[in-house]
Order: sequence, then structure tokens, then C-alpha cells
Amino acid sequence: MAKEGIFNQVLQVAVVVKDLDESMKNYWDKWGIGPWKVYTFDPNTVKDMILRGKREDYAMRLALAEIGNVQWELIQPLDDKSIYAEFLKEHGEGLHHVALGVRNYEEAMELAKERGVGVIQGGTWFGFTYTYLDTREDLATIVELYDQPEGWEFPEPENTYP
Repeated sequence: MAKEGIFNQVLQVAVVVKDLDESMKNYWDKWGIGPWKVYTFDPNTVKDMILRGKREDYAMRLALAEIGNVQWELIQPLDDKSIYAEFLKEHGEGLHHVALGVRNYEEAMELAKERGVGVIQGGTWFGFTYTYLDTREDLATIVELYDQPEGWEFPEPENTYP
């Protein structure tokens, strides 16, 4: 066991929702969480989509907001293929995953492989790679890891709310 933990930061908390627009409105109007930046992830915007280790296209709309130093993400699946669609069907809306920072993405992926933790979904969005690890057995949630190139910046959102 490593003396130093592999995770060094909580980056994001993600919630799967049925209706992104309704959810953003609820978060903003009732709780003041926002403003939201909206993006679509699909084969037009994401390269090398992976689902359970195989090349597979899927689609979702998502919205991002900041709460302190942590990003809050709302995700609406746009098809029935993704792990978000599966989650919504099995559990309804709710907390889906947590993105955690690592010092070295490649080392973290190697450690996951050594521990038998598989990649359940991933892709590369405008040069930014996201990877979901099936850590539910060990951590009771899915963990998302990022491989973010130095100097990478978010693209312009498709929309914002409010």
C-alpha cells in the first residue's frame, strides 16, 4: 500500500438528471447554484469514445457550475447506451460519480489496472481525456480521472443558464 494516497483533490461531483434544463433552473432558482455552462458530448465533439473497454458512441448534454473549488456537473443522457442512461434507468436521478485529481494520470491508470479496476466509460473532448473507473466495489462510487494537457482551457459553452 502506498504511503501517499493516489488521489489528491476533489474536482467534481456529478449528478445524473432526466431533464437538464429543468434541473439547472431548479438548482439556480431554489439554491442559487450556477451559473451553468452547457455542452453536448457526442461523436461530433468527443473522440475515442469507450464503453466497457470497447469503442462505442454515446451522447449526453451536461452543465457545469462551480461551488467553491469544486465543479458541480448535471448530466442528461441523450441515448440509452451510456453509463448515465443505465444509472437513470436503475436508480433514477442522483449522485453518479466523483472526479478526483491525481498527480500522474498514467500511474493512476496503471494502479487501477493492477488492482483489477476497469474502465467503464471514457473519451477525449477537445484534447481533454476523461476516464471513468469502476471503483464501486471499493469506494461505493464511480471515480472519474482526467488527463488534461497543460494549458488546456474549456471551449465556449453552447449555452448558459441563467
